Amino acid sequence: MILPRRLLPLAVLGALLVAVPLIALASRVDWTSFWPLVTSPAALAALRLSLRTATVAAVLCLVLGVPLGAALHSARFRGASLARAIVLAPLVLPPVVGGLALVYAFGRKGLLGGTLEAFGLQIAFTTTAVVIAQTFVALPFMVLAVETALSARTGRHEAIAATLGASPWIVFRRVTLPALVPALGTGLVLAFARSLGEFGATLTFAGSLEGVTRTAPLQIYLARESDPEAAVALGVVLVVVAIAIVALTFRRTRPGRRAAGGGIAGREVSP
Repeated sequence: MILPRRLLPLAVLGALLVAVPLIALASRVDWTSFWPLVTSPAALAALRLSLRTATVAAVLCLVLGVPLGAALHSARFRGASLARAIVLAPLVLPPVVGGLALVYAFGRKGLLGGTLEAFGLQIAFTTTAVVIAQTFVALPFMVLAVETALSARTGRHEAIAATLGASPWIVFRRVTLPALVPALGTGLVLAFARSLGEFGATLTFAGSLEGVTRTAPLQIYLARESDPEAAVALGVVLVVVAIAIVALTFRRTRPGRRAAGGGIAGREVSP
């Protein structure tokens, strides 16, 4: 595709709208004290917690998002569109509203909170609450990745496998799932990135307890007034991580590189 010249100024304007604020943030960093700021005990505790909880949340998104995305893709019942809209609602839901919903679901006086406490499980204002909040906002990314990948398939290979006597589970495990690997990788990375940057729902549902629920975004928010230099330094770290994640996810495919999965040629269909 050749870009029309008339679109170039708008493309440049759009790029500047994104790039200028990031450059401005980097320009405010005191690079002489950058390393001490990002390696302070509070910053390291927040970063470690963010990385740990975001990793767990991303894995949960993979475990839950693959079957959920497949179920929504194959859904043919009345109300399937409403079910899909509900599942994808966290994409556009204000984070604070999501946090309130989680409080009223899993808090001490929430819909499930009393039952959970009867079994000795308290979720709100714990590290588990952080993971749940992150999974809540990141799960739609995995669902969309799975649905989009399934919609791009013709189903021909699955039909061939079925005619060879493979059960639906074997067809999904041996034919469909391998073909989804690139999409699952994208969904996993995006879910991790979204979890890493989650703020509003985490603050509302999990609070801000140092070493327990205070993730890097919360640490930046708290340091913004008391220690702006520390907030900027930690913010730059998250920007670098975000750019690295996006670059890894959306890197161009090298010429001649084949997409993973998609065929069953030369593969025996067996349990």
